[in-house]
Amino acid sequence: MLKIYNTLTRTKELFQPRETGKVGMYVCGMTVYDYCHIGHARVMVVFDTVARFLRHSGYALTYVRNITDIDDKIIQRAHENGETLNELTERFINAMHEDEQALAVLPPDLEPRATQSIPDIITMIEALIAKGLAYIGGNGDVFYSVSKFNNYGQLSGKNLDDLQAGERVDVDLAKQNPLDFVLWKMAKANEPAWESPWGLGRPGWHIECSAMSTCCLGNHFDIHGGGMDLQFPHHENEIAQSEGATGEKFVNVWMHNGFVRVNEEKMSKSLGNFFTVREVLKQYRPEIIRFFILSSHYRSPLNYSDEQLHDAGTALARLYNALRGIDIDITAKDVDYQNRFEQAMNDDFNTPVALSVLFELARELNKSKEGDQEKTLLLANTLKSLGALLGILQDDPEVFLKGGIADSVNLSSETIEQQIQARLDAKKAKNWALADSIRNDMKLQGVILEDAPDGTTSWRRE
Repeated sequence: MLKIYNTLTRTKELFQPRETGKVGMYVCGMTVYDYCHIGHARVMVVFDTVARFLRHSGYALTYVRNITDIDDKIIQRAHENGETLNELTERFINAMHEDEQALAVLPPDLEPRATQSIPDIITMIEALIAKGLAYIGGNGDVFYSVSKFNNYGQLSGKNLDDLQAGERVDVDLAKQNPLDFVLWKMAKANEPAWESPWGLGRPGWHIECSAMSTCCLGNHFDIHGGGMDLQFPHHENEIAQSEGATGEKFVNVWMHNGFVRVNEEKMSKSLGNFFTVREVLKQYRPEIIRFFILSSHYRSPLNYSDEQLHDAGTALARLYNALRGIDIDITAKDVDYQNRFEQAMNDDFNTPVALSVLFELARELNKSKEGDQEKTLLLANTLKSLGALLGILQDDPEVFLKGGIADSVNLSSETIEQQIQARLDAKKAKNWALADSIRNDMKLQGVILEDAPDGTTSWRRE
């Protein structure tokens, strides 16, 4: 029985879909004006894993992840680069998809774009105005009237009076209330704009997600996800807009993944500790990054450091080592390990515990190689199959263990095999010092030589 921590109720709840056997899930995607960073990668990997497990559990899932392709930052970056808005966004959408594929993130079922959803956005704003929840401000922009929505603050736990008391005195005079937020912005010179009942303009950020999610999944759906930084004001405003416009409950379960920290400090451009996925992929293979992300519970902070990534690579190699040399030709799985894995995932998608089950499975698999061929095949298939639910262990073990980063490895496979033979010859001649020297030299160059009881030697890159 799946339980999910619901940010809205601050409790772990038994998941009950609105419609038996079906799930609708919406996740806030990227604002495409730059390359994806590690924080984006965490959102992509976390909710890809959630989607994989929901489908494994038998649900017919509709997974929607939007693209924000109109925004102040996008417009500014396009002006700075001297390119059109469309040229900029298409370039970074393509880059995002490349990063997504590298990290074994399966594409969402639907990927709506804000610029393709303008009619739906306008319709929702019209409904809010008709219900007295929105108004045209003194500058022509359309604003949402926060004080008119009774449950504002329910998701973030913020009190409206406290929020108003904390506002600065020099407020925007176009608004009736300093907390009101923009739904439609009037056009400015040299900016993209669309026709609307209020004149040429473009949508505000919050209304885009309300329109895209409800158009794809209906007024009321099961799961809404995103990073913890979106909880307020973005998701709070989504609830106010959507429930205000439709008169229905918006979302049953709100899921938020934790922040990414770099050497125990929050990742940010101002601190200079900001890493794009592409930068990290130059140092670490994609599956290692995915494994690293899943090694922490999705709601916990994720501490990015070279040490953590190195440890993730070593741990993942242990799992691949267990699968090494086995030709899996069965589809059966060990029921006990599968049940324990599913129990971990059913407990709010607890991937660290699920991974610990895989390591126990790998240890038993290594022991079984010494004799029980049938058991070995069963355990190996179980390890590979359960790994697939996390998006890992699908590579050929030899390819993974002997692979490197974008041909940056100094030693070729042929050179390594020659050194292995030289070491074997040294051992036959009882020249132990030379044999140890070759082994140590290989290790310094990132190659681990592994001796087996029968005297043969295998190797892997560190």
